[in-house]
Amino acid sequence: MINLKQFEFWFIVGSQDLYGEETLKQVAEHARIMSDEFDKDRAIPGRVVLKPTGKSPDGIRKLFEEANAASNCAGIITWMHTFSPSKMWIGGLSINKKPLLHLHTQFNRDIPWDSIDMDFMNLNQSAHGDREHGYIYARMRLPRKVVAGFWQDGEVRRRIGVWMRAAAARNDGLDSVVLRLGDNMREVAVTEGDKVEAQIKFGWQVNTWGIGDLALSFNKVSGAEAEKTVKEYEASYELAPELRNPGRARTAMIEQAKIEIALRQMLEAEHAGAFTTTFQDLHGLPQLPGLACQRLMEQGYGFGAEGDWKQSMLVRAAKVMASGLPGGVSFMEDYTYHFEPGREAALGAHMLEVCPSIAAGKPRIEVHPLGIGGKADPARIVFDAAPGPAVLATVVDLGDRFRMILNEIDTVEIEESMPKLPVARALWKPRPNMRDAAESWIIAGGAHHSAYASALTAEYFLDWAEMAGIECVLINGYTKPARLREELRWGEAYWSGK
Repeated sequence: MINLKQFEFWFIVGSQDLYGEETLKQVAEHARIMSDEFDKDRAIPGRVVLKPTGKSPDGIRKLFEEANAASNCAGIITWMHTFSPSKMWIGGLSINKKPLLHLHTQFNRDIPWDSIDMDFMNLNQSAHGDREHGYIYARMRLPRKVVAGFWQDGEVRRRIGVWMRAAAARNDGLDSVVLRLGDNMREVAVTEGDKVEAQIKFGWQVNTWGIGDLALSFNKVSGAEAEKTVKEYEASYELAPELRNPGRARTAMIEQAKIEIALRQMLEAEHAGAFTTTFQDLHGLPQLPGLACQRLMEQGYGFGAEGDWKQSMLVRAAKVMASGLPGGVSFMEDYTYHFEPGREAALGAHMLEVCPSIAAGKPRIEVHPLGIGGKADPARIVFDAAPGPAVLATVVDLGDRFRMILNEIDTVEIEESMPKLPVARALWKPRPNMRDAAESWIIAGGAHHSAYASALTAEYFLDWAEMAGIECVLINGYTKPARLREELRWGEAYWSGK
């Protein structure tokens, strides 16, 4: 599990010197109480760090300079306890490089009807100060999340937590690498993209390593190391009977254990958070990495098949956002449809590489032939995805910009056994329905690869896209393809001008 407590979120409360020392002491004390409570709340995953009250242009700019230089600062929360003239904030906001959350709240929940006077009003005037502060965000065209409500309310804290997880994923990507083993699958359009622009937008370094590097590392893994990893398999998953005794099937599982070890060593050496493979480039490996990729995803790495580096970094971002939450995240591919009236659904899977974090029940390791790649029968983890709400997210390169497309879905139980399809798979009903969801996804240019997340909602991805400064299209229960087509045309004017 990825430790989100490594990420700090600086809490900067705004006021001004005009109020005098006594009022500023109360502002600071209220801010301390709030930050302490936030920091202890399990709904808020990162560390909340209180900073000095922002009450002068120089002091505010210095806080933002320090935040920019702090690598573990993943975001800044601002709240105007009193009136804090917004021109004081221009210098700091103009140099800010961190995601912003504007918390619109007040320390007291209720108006003290019998005792309220102007002193109380002057101290507790977030309704006044946050509107001034909100203006300067809008005037400067700054991306931010606005959360309004009483600071002790559970929904307010949940929304802060969602933003924090997105900001943690954003911070994680600024210091990470996508390790591409070979290129993308030949002649495929959607897995291509501008790697330089991706590094500018997302922070990810997208670089290529030869498959020979992995093969060399694979050949150095000892049998004892592989057997130790196999013990982990035996503790975590069911094993098909033929895998328990010496033979071709067990050898295949041991080879996947060696690939997993070798891949992890490469990922750790390159400080990579995500990786890709392709079945068109397997020279020196006995099998297509299957079980190995599934295991590494389960450990928090992002993955993309056929060299799809955009989805690999998106899977990693989703893994960071979902750390510690119930449910899972996986690489996914739309494969085939069920068009029976009233039971329309999409079947998602991949040849091998779907993460067991989304499984219903205990997954099972099996070995079967694979009619692509030209290698030995690979070991893989087989399971059905757990039923429940989920979201599909994909990132595509439109040439002049990146676009994220989201589809809210409902995963359903697979009632048929499918004995001739021994892969990990998920069956879902897309919202609003199969026809409108498919048409909308295709109109928006959505890829056949995606990040599948049962641990997250669309809100997490929307926050992450806002921080990255990319377009985001949401397909949900209210989407109409004709309306979406027009909205995309309107969006062309906005995004092409940025």
